[in-house]
Amino acid sequence: MKALPGRTDHIVVVGAGLAGLSAALHLLGAGRRVTVVERDAQAGGRAGRMDRGGYLMDTGPTVLTMPDLLAEAFAAVGARMRDHVELVALHPAYRAQFADGSRLDVHTDAEAMAAEVERFAGAREAAGYRRLRRWLTDLYALQRGRFIDANFDSPWQLLHPDLARLALAGGFGPLDRAIGRFLGDERLRRVFSFQSLYAGVAPSRALAAYAVIAYMDTVAGVYFPRGGMHAVPAAMARVAAAAGAELRFGEEVQSLERQGERVTAVVTASGRIACDAVVLTPDLPVTYELLGRRPRRPVRLRHSPSAVVLHAGTRRTWPQLAHHTISFGAAWDGTFRELTRAGRVMSDPSLLITRPTATDASLAPAGRHLHYVLAPCPNTEVGPDAVHWGELGTRYRDSLIGELERRGLHGLGDAIEEECLVTPADWAAQGHAAGTPFSAAHTFAQTGPFRPRNLVRGTVNAVLAGCGTTPGVGVPTVVISGKLAALRITGVAARRSRRAVPTTPASSVASRREVAR
Repeated sequence: MKALPGRTDHIVVVGAGLAGLSAALHLLGAGRRVTVVERDAQAGGRAGRMDRGGYLMDTGPTVLTMPDLLAEAFAAVGARMRDHVELVALHPAYRAQFADGSRLDVHTDAEAMAAEVERFAGAREAAGYRRLRRWLTDLYALQRGRFIDANFDSPWQLLHPDLARLALAGGFGPLDRAIGRFLGDERLRRVFSFQSLYAGVAPSRALAAYAVIAYMDTVAGVYFPRGGMHAVPAAMARVAAAAGAELRFGEEVQSLERQGERVTAVVTASGRIACDAVVLTPDLPVTYELLGRRPRRPVRLRHSPSAVVLHAGTRRTWPQLAHHTISFGAAWDGTFRELTRAGRVMSDPSLLITRPTATDASLAPAGRHLHYVLAPCPNTEVGPDAVHWGELGTRYRDSLIGELERRGLHGLGDAIEEECLVTPADWAAQGHAAGTPFSAAHTFAQTGPFRPRNLVRGTVNAVLAGCGTTPGVGVPTVVISGKLAALRITGVAARRSRRAVPTTPASSVASRREVAR
C-alpha cells in the first residue's frame, strides 16, 4: 500500500460526516494532531439532523448495519462505542409488503427467518433460504479483507487466490441469477436483491458480489441508534474532541494553498489552517475543484439513481408499518429501466418507509409519529434536471401520498403536521454530482481499483474519503473509507490510544467548541 511521503504530524480533515470522523478517530489513535473543518453548524454531513416543530428528522441514511466498523473507529482512541451510542437491534430488520397483499418479515436470526420463509412460501423455499444464507456469509468473508477493507494502488492487486475463490463462488455472474439459484419465489428474490439499487445498478446487471449488501441487511443485522441516526456522528465528534481533535463548525473551505505538489494549508473565511496533509470528504466534483485537478478516466463516471425523500411528522401512524417497511410495486424490471435508462420517475414505485418513532418515541412530540419515505428516482443526468424538479417536486409529493394511501396508509395526507420534501434539486444544491446522494454507481468499471482512487495524481499529501471513492456507497463502506484514508497517512493501523477518553456522552467537549447536537 502506498503511503503519503513526508511529514504527517498535523492533518486537516475537511468534512465532519461519517467518513471524515472515522478518519479523524483513526488518525488520532495513530498519534496525529487533527483539525476537522465542517461547513455546517453540526457534525453529520449527509447524516445530519433537522428539527421541524419538535420532530427530529435524520436527513441522511436511516439503515445502520455492521456496527462493528463504527466500534473500531471509537476503539482507535480507546473509547467503547456502547458508552456513547445506544444501538437497538431491529426485529424484524425489515417488513416487506407486496402488491398482491402478501407480507414478509425479514429476520436476521436464521431459525426465525427460515420459519417465516416457510410460512410465506413453503418448505422448499425455506431450505433455499438456508443455503442462500450460507452463501452470503461465505461471500462476505471472501470479500471483506481483500476487496472491501483495502487500499488499491493497481488493478494487479486483484490477482490473488481470493479472486479465483470469488469467481468459483459465482461472484461475477448477475446478481438476480445468483439469488435465483437458491430461491424460486419472485417476491423472495426481490428481498435479497433490491439492495443493488442503492449501489446504482439493477439486479439483472449488478455483479453477484454485491450480494454482500444483502448479507449486511439480512444476516449481520440492522440497528437503530437511540436519538436517531444523527446520534452516531454526534457521538463520534464528541469522542474525537475529547481525544484532542479541534472541531471547527460553520467554516466552509474556500481553497487549498499549495507549494508544488503539496497542500500546505486549508483556507476558510476565518483564516488559514496550516497542515502537513489533508483528508477531503466532500463529493468528488467539490474535492476535485479544491485540488484544481480532475483525474483522467477512459469513460465518464456514471452516477447512481437519486431519491426523493419525504419527511413527515404526523398525528397518527399505521400498525402495518414496522421500523423499516419496503412497499414493493407490482413492476420490477421495468422500474429499473425507468430509473437508469428512460430517466422517468417510477410509474409503479417500490418505496422504503421508515418509522423511527417505532423504536424511539422521543424523536417526535408526545403522541406524534415520524415517517420517512424514500422513493428512488433518476439522477439529473438521465432524468429531469434540478430546475425541472423545482416544478415537479410538489406534484410528485402529492402522487406519493396518494400511492401510499392506496396501499393502506389511509388518511396520510391529512395526518401530516410538519414535513420536508427533498428532491434531486436539493441534493444538487448541496454539491452532490448529478443530484444524487449515492454518488458514482457501482458498475464493474467503477468498483475496487477502478473506482476513483483515494489518492489524486499531482497532489502527494491529499487523501479522499467518502462514498465517491473506495470502497463505495453505504454507511459501512463510508466508515471504512475514513479508515483507509487514515492508513494512507500513517501507513499502519491505529493502535489503541493510551489517552483516556470519557466513557459518558456528556463529558466530551469541555474546553472546546461544543459539538452541535
